[in-house]
Amino acid sequence: MSADTHHAHDHGTMGQLMIGFALAAILTIIPFYLVMAEVDMARSTLVGIIMGLGAVQIIVHLVYFLHLKRSSEEGWNFFATIFAVIILVIVLAGSLWVMHNMNENMMPMHEMDQHIEQMKSLQSQQG
Repeated sequence: MSADTHHAHDHGTMGQLMIGFALAAILTIIPFYLVMAEVDMARSTLVGIIMGLGAVQIIVHLVYFLHLKRSSEEGWNFFATIFAVIILVIVLAGSLWVMHNMNENMMPMHEMDQHIEQMKSLQSQQG
């Protein structure tokens, strides 16, 4: 390929990259703080906030670092963005489904305490 046929692609300015980096850092620090500071809020609200900020961070990465825009390269980048959003929805819905099922199927604490007491009584009868 000759140098004349090579087209320069817009990879953004340093300022745009720094904005993307700052947004990505903020979108990482907020959920980290919410978990480490043990903020007093409903667990489902906390999970929703964390997953929402994760979704926004994916969009920030697509726009600022992968430079996916609707108007560039005859729409292929736009279709890649739509595909990424579909994958994002699948991952988020699957994560929520798995977490809900794990929560529903875990043994409640009072039942576990009863099982432990039964095991202790069996051990004391045998020993």
